[in-house]
Amino acid sequence: MNGQAGKLPLIGERAPVFTADSTQGPVHFPDDYKGKWVVFFSHPADFTPVCTTEFMTFAAATDEFKQLNAELLGLSIDSTFSHIAWLRTIRDRIEYKGMKNVEVTFPVISDLTMEVAQAFGMLQPSASTTQAVRAVFLIDPRAIVRAILYYPLSNGRNVNEILRLLIAMQTSDEYKVATPANWRVGEDVIIPPPGSCGSAQERVENAGSEYQCLDWFLCLKKYPGK
Repeated sequence: MNGQAGKLPLIGERAPVFTADSTQGPVHFPDDYKGKWVVFFSHPADFTPVCTTEFMTFAAATDEFKQLNAELLGLSIDSTFSHIAWLRTIRDRIEYKGMKNVEVTFPVISDLTMEVAQAFGMLQPSASTTQAVRAVFLIDPRAIVRAILYYPLSNGRNVNEILRLLIAMQTSDEYKVATPANWRVGEDVIIPPPGSCGSAQERVENAGSEYQCLDWFLCLKKYPGK
């Protein structure tokens, strides 16, 4: 384990290295995920209602994440035996929003020592001393933290938003662009701002069929992907 316990890894920093047991066997992070994005998320406890709906929704979206070269990785401060019992209950007994017989195939880490949760800053004493909050870390193929989302214990995550954000970051990386609020695939993207007054004026003057400028600092162009 590297990193200071309890210190939140910041965006742009390398994610903490760890080895842990999981429902799919030992996890060696990041070595097991070379060349892939990782959506690493924590939940407060097994056999809890909000977490159950989240895990079913994440599991249902597993193939969508894989198509984006991303793997799901869950964590809670429970044992592997508890995880397995809970996931079997989800598969055998729970039906929610048309989802039934849901098989959770991504690893769920057991973190009884709380080492991994502490390394990622998933424990917040003001919220709970024994439960990991609903944190999501989006980690790129170089094991760099690219985005961090936090939710309170009482409210479930929006998996569609996590997918949207992942696609947006991959689009920015590939095409060197930014994405505006509420952006979806196929919509216009933002050209990075100019670095000088001269280039700003030139950009506005040359706007036309390839891109449009709302002002010198905000220019958009068509989605460059397929």
